[in-house]
Amino acid sequence: MNHSEKVDHDAVLRARTMLLESGRPSVARQVEAYRVLSAVSPLTYVPKLADALVSYGYEPEVRDLPEVRLARHAEAAAVARRIDEGDLRRTELLVRALDSYQHDLYTLGRRAEGFAVCQEMAEAGRWGFEHGQVKSPGYGHGRLAAVLAEEGRYGEAAEVCGKSVEAERPLTPEGNSFWSVVEWVAALEAAGRRETALGAFAELVNVTRAKIAADSASLAIQVWQLVHLARMLTTSGRQAEAVAVRQEALGLLAELDLTGERKNWSNILAWWVTLFALSGRSAEPVPTAQTPGPGFGAPYLDWSPDVRDAYFEGLGPLEDQVAALREDPSTPLSELIAQHRRLVVRTAVERERRDYRILKPLRPVFTEAVALARRFAEPGVLGEALTDRAMFFVAAKQYGEAYDDFREACELLDR
Repeated sequence: MNHSEKVDHDAVLRARTMLLESGRPSVARQVEAYRVLSAVSPLTYVPKLADALVSYGYEPEVRDLPEVRLARHAEAAAVARRIDEGDLRRTELLVRALDSYQHDLYTLGRRAEGFAVCQEMAEAGRWGFEHGQVKSPGYGHGRLAAVLAEEGRYGEAAEVCGKSVEAERPLTPEGNSFWSVVEWVAALEAAGRRETALGAFAELVNVTRAKIAADSASLAIQVWQLVHLARMLTTSGRQAEAVAVRQEALGLLAELDLTGERKNWSNILAWWVTLFALSGRSAEPVPTAQTPGPGFGAPYLDWSPDVRDAYFEGLGPLEDQVAALREDPSTPLSELIAQHRRLVVRTAVERERRDYRILKPLRPVFTEAVALARRFAEPGVLGEALTDRAMFFVAAKQYGEAYDDFREACELLDR
C-alpha cells in the first residue's frame, strides 16, 4: 500500500499528538486516535484499538444504553479479528472482545447471535492453545459450556466442561478446581451420567480434604461439599457411604462449633449458594433453547444476563404462589413443602446478589421449611429440611445451631 496516497497525514499527526497529551487520554480519545493509527500501523495499533474499544463499551455514560454498548463491543470484536496471528496476545484480546460482545447480545435477548459468538470464543481459544498463545485447551470455552447448559444441552455442556477439567489434571490442593469441577458435575448429572458425576465430585472432596489437612481451605466449604456428596450417594443407592460422609461432615461441624474456622476467610457465600441451588435443580423446569434456564452448578454471576434477570423476576410470582398454597386448605402438604423449598433456594440466590448479610433475612424461610417438614412427619423430608437449615447456619457462621440441626438430620437420615 502507498500510504502517502491513502492516509491523511494531518489526521495521523493529530492522533499521535492526542496520545502524547499530558496525563492519560480518556478512553474515547484513545479510541479516536487508535482508529486513525491502526490504518497506518496495523501491527501496533489494531490490538490497542481492540483493547480500548472493549473498555469504551464499559464507560459510565453507556451503562444504561445497551444498544450503544453492543455497538462498541461489536466493533471491538470486528477489530480483534483483524489482529495479526503472530501477535502473542491475539487470542487473549480476541476472546476478551468476543466475551464482551456476547454478554451484550444475551442482555438484549439475542441468544442465537450470542451463541454463535460463544462458539467463536471457543474456537479462538482452541486455536490459541494449538499455536502456543494460551496455556489451556479449554481457554475461551467457559461461556459455551454455560449457554449449552442453559438450553438443556447437558451432554454437550459436559463434554466442553470435561475438556477444561482434564486440562487441570491432576487436581491438586494447590489448584483452584472447585468451580470447573462443580459445573462439570452438574452437566454430567443432568445428562444422566450419574456415576461419572459422582466420581468427579468425590475427587473434588478428596482434594479439599488435603487442603484441610494443610490448613489451606475453609472447613465450611468442605462441610457443604460433603453434604452435597452424601446427597449424590443417596441418590445412587449407596446409603452406607452416604452415612459415613455425613458423619465426617458432622465431625467438622463439631470442630466449627468448638473453635470456629482455623483461619479467617473472605466472603465464601458463593460456594454454599451454588451447591444449594444445584440441589434444587430437579424442582425447576427443564430448560430448552426456546425457554432457557439457569446453568445450575455455576455461580449466578456466570449465568447469561437474560436468564439471570428472568430467574430473579420469577421470585415475586413464586412468593405469591407459595402464599396461595399456604392459604388453601386443600393443598397437599407435600406440594407446599416442594414449592416452599423452591422459594427458599431462589431467595438464597437473590440474597447473595444483594449482600453478605444473610442471617436475619433468610432465617424465617428456612425455619418455616423445617416447621412444614415436622408437620409432614416423614423422617427423610424432615432430615433434608434440617440439613438445608444447618448448611444455611454454617454460611451465617451460627455453628452451634448448625451442629444441632445437622445432628438431628443425621439421626433421621442415617437410619
